[in-house]
Amino acid sequence: MVIGLAMLDRKLVRDLARLWAQALAVALVMACGVMTLILALGATRALEETRSAFYDRTHFGQIFATATRAPESLKQAIQAIDGVSAVSTRIFNPVIIDIEGMAEPATGVLISTPDHGEAAVNRLYLRSGRLPEPGRSDEAAIIEAFAEAHGFRPGDRFGVLVNGRKRTLTVTGITLSPEFVYAIGPGDMVPDQRRFGVIHMRRAALEGAYDMAGAFNNVSLTLSRNADEKEVMARLDTLLEPYGGTGSYDRKDHASDAFLDSELTQLRAMVQVIPPIFLFISAFLVNMILTRLIALEREQIGLLKAVGYSNAAIAWHYAKLTLTISLVGVAIGAVAGTWLGRGMASLYGEFFSFPFLVFSREPDLYVIATLVTFAAALAGAAKAIWGAVSLPPAVAMRPPAPSSYRNLFGGVESGFKLPFSQLTIMALRHLVRRPLRTGLTTLGTALPVALLITSLFSFDSIDNMIDTVWFLADRQDATLTFAANRSDDAIRAVAQLPGVIAAEPFRAEAATLRNGYRSRRVQIVALDPATDISRVLDKDFKPIDLPPTGIVLSERLADHLHLAPGDQIEIELNDGQNRRTLVPLVGVSNSYIGLSANMSRQALDRLSGHGRQISGGRVIVDESKIGALYEAVKQTPAIASVALQGISRERFRATIEDNIGISVFIYVSLAVIITVGVIYNSARIQLSERARELASLRVFGFTSREVSSVLLTELGVIVVLAQPLGWLIGRGFSGLVAKGFESDLFRIPLIINPPTYAIASLVVLAAALVSALIVRRRIDRLDLIRVLKTRD
Repeated sequence: MVIGLAMLDRKLVRDLARLWAQALAVALVMACGVMTLILALGATRALEETRSAFYDRTHFGQIFATATRAPESLKQAIQAIDGVSAVSTRIFNPVIIDIEGMAEPATGVLISTPDHGEAAVNRLYLRSGRLPEPGRSDEAAIIEAFAEAHGFRPGDRFGVLVNGRKRTLTVTGITLSPEFVYAIGPGDMVPDQRRFGVIHMRRAALEGAYDMAGAFNNVSLTLSRNADEKEVMARLDTLLEPYGGTGSYDRKDHASDAFLDSELTQLRAMVQVIPPIFLFISAFLVNMILTRLIALEREQIGLLKAVGYSNAAIAWHYAKLTLTISLVGVAIGAVAGTWLGRGMASLYGEFFSFPFLVFSREPDLYVIATLVTFAAALAGAAKAIWGAVSLPPAVAMRPPAPSSYRNLFGGVESGFKLPFSQLTIMALRHLVRRPLRTGLTTLGTALPVALLITSLFSFDSIDNMIDTVWFLADRQDATLTFAANRSDDAIRAVAQLPGVIAAEPFRAEAATLRNGYRSRRVQIVALDPATDISRVLDKDFKPIDLPPTGIVLSERLADHLHLAPGDQIEIELNDGQNRRTLVPLVGVSNSYIGLSANMSRQALDRLSGHGRQISGGRVIVDESKIGALYEAVKQTPAIASVALQGISRERFRATIEDNIGISVFIYVSLAVIITVGVIYNSARIQLSERARELASLRVFGFTSREVSSVLLTELGVIVVLAQPLGWLIGRGFSGLVAKGFESDLFRIPLIINPPTYAIASLVVLAAALVSALIVRRRIDRLDLIRVLKTRD
């Protein structure tokens, strides 16, 4: 098999055959790094490229705005704004959906499409069927996710509550929309395809239903390449202000695109944290193997130099050994990364409604992974290769000088005696005499512990989020939102709905908060003082009593605006009045969801100047009468949407646990590979270094068990020392991941419970035990005569 190869290449093949187990262990660790790199980069590219292509094809808007009722003639003035490329005006209203066989009411939005032709902005992508015919007020197209959740096909029918009237609509087509790539309903944290639908009807049908003939309440724009986005938004706000404009916003504040951006942020965080761990360990393992191999081949290296081989040829020989191992790792990692990438693309298809989503397999992705892996491996091998190159032939031909030992505690004369057996002292002495190797091996063993903690902490954090969001802050069973603000009498009507045990009102107003040049567009939610159902929590998770003046901001929103309690903040309600008021920041809240701003109802009523109004109610419901409440909501015209906390919570928990479960399985597998790679290679190298010493102990009468205990004690000490170090590093990595996942939509708290540390350590200890037992078997099978004859 090696005939025809150069002499050094034949030696390379023999070395690989002899070291195949160690080389494979290193290659597998490299493969993990390659796999995670390809997986994260490929998924990032897939999402970015698919999003870009879909947005371009459907002319997704760049600027969005709403109004109460603006005349259609205003469209020409909007089109005339410098920098505006296309304008689409439409009717956009929330709606309650009644699905046969589904007890709870679904929530959705009704959106108009032009009576003739396609919209200039936010065009629909037709998956099947057709769009509604002009003049047909009973036809509708629905988004694919909602259709699939209920098994709807063109020709099926369902009911909606349109402006207080029950109507039956016929499905004519199944569509995708760039505005609802991530379609999430009110009060939900993850998409619930059963309970949120997007319905498109012809403009004339909705004009009649909502008394909007010749008018619109929603507009979307696309811009020319060099347009001044802020200037366009300012002029659009000026035009819409007399008609109840609530302030324009750009694409990055669009809910669907913001969630997609958040996922991309998480993937980028994954690239920055996970692959470097594997590449570092790979470099360390390569260094260990080559250092020992070169030490064993000193005489051969001297002979090669003596017969004329140059330093460059010898260096390239060992570099080829490193690159061959790396190439195996790259091949395995590329296959595994592509396979998992396809699975991730399929998983993303459940959350993001694109017409297609193909995992990126562009050649440069694999080239990047290969070059990064080669660079890490060669960096690890550099010191060992330099040692071979710098070794003079005469020195290489002689055995290395024996290690110089001294007693650390002054010997027997000092009166100090370690409370261990001689074999244990031998093991400990070897660890102490080579502190750098011991430290690096301990670090290599600690990293899989850290990796497991980094993946498992998500369970603890999500449990904490659920407890905080649904059991400490928002404890209602349902949130009923009205189609328009109403007087205080409305909450009494809500309290009289079937099954309602308690009800609390809230008021929500869109506003722009400013501090100097910094600003954020948010929704201010106002509550009564000392509310019990829905509460604002401080940093210690204790309820905040909202004072009659001032505003409370979430910690992230306060940081965005560079505000601290006591500072003044400028508030402009997006109600068309264009009034700006300075209000003191009276507190900072702890919120895991979104950018929250809270005031007392008294303060917001005074700020708005419209008197006492409410936007909806949060209710506690008798479980035995929940069905009656659902029916009542479906028949109540004033209710525009309903958020069901219990269903949202369970949907969130199930979705997160499914996704995290897949991730945990992958990371446990990776951690086991790392542990086996580090422990097995470390044990094999120590065995090769100390085979003569261990064989001598057997000759002196020590049993196989006693002899193997020397090596296993060393490994045991390293593994035990690695646990607290792994816990510390794992907490640091978890903090980086939590910070990397943080966005304006949500943040993950850094919560790591003791069982998480225990599970991570147990997995690594089990993998280390298996590796140690494999090496012990080799100790038991030592050929004493051959080992003792070997020149050390």
